[in-house]
Amino acid sequence: MIRVGPAGWSYKDWEGIVYPVRPKPDQLSYLADFFNTIEINSTFYRPCTPKTAESWVRRVSNNRDFKFTAKVLQAFTHEKSVTDKALVKEWKDGVTPLFESGKLGAVLIQFPWSFKNEPDSRDYLVRVMETFSELNPVIEFRHAAWDDDEVRNLLRHFGAGVCNIDQPLIGKSLRPRAYVIGRVAYFRYHGRNYQDWFREDAGRDARYNYLYSREKVDQQAEVVANAAEGADETYAVYNNHFRGQAVVNALQLRKRLEKEAIKIPENLPATYPEI
Repeated sequence: MIRVGPAGWSYKDWEGIVYPVRPKPDQLSYLADFFNTIEINSTFYRPCTPKTAESWVRRVSNNRDFKFTAKVLQAFTHEKSVTDKALVKEWKDGVTPLFESGKLGAVLIQFPWSFKNEPDSRDYLVRVMETFSELNPVIEFRHAAWDDDEVRNLLRHFGAGVCNIDQPLIGKSLRPRAYVIGRVAYFRYHGRNYQDWFREDAGRDARYNYLYSREKVDQQAEVVANAAEGADETYAVYNNHFRGQAVVNALQLRKRLEKEAIKIPENLPATYPEI
């Protein structure tokens, strides 16, 4: 099973491009008609409540093949607070309805570029993998020092997957790879907006303002399909969200993987006729 979709669904700048203006749809339910996965990003900023997660499950129920992925709290990856047992419990309790309903495919553990392959960091990585072991953890590194056979063996030992990322490259940034570790293959496409990615005063929209070419999506489709042969489940998530570009590229990838006509949001071709 290859699941393709965007990172997140609640973006003001998608209105009128991805979502119709009138009547206003339930955005999550609307996207679940076009994709069989969405990466939940809000759980990176704050724990969700079980009630909220139950709502998410209900709203995608019409798509029986749908599974979420969810980013773990940034406090666990950027502040190294996974030792806070109460906070870990709150975060896990929040996503439990997703897990128990079979709608949680993996949790994404996104470390920053500043998290480098050093002894203390490896020890902390082990602690994080142990903490989330029952939720199909997938580790996203940003620094190239983690592209190492010993690290991949460490992930295998703890049953964790690795996130293959496409990002603007500078210095020791991690290059695109296509590793499959464990049962889940995971690809995450951030775009390649070099101009704004490293600019300190660039906002979120500017950093992720990028549309992959059709030729690049063709290459991605070949890589994802090959990786999927070695995995139980494969996720391809586009995070280049500004003005719905993640939706455009995700639809393009679906078309190339499935090699047949697919359903497209009715407003989208007016802005992006290249789908």
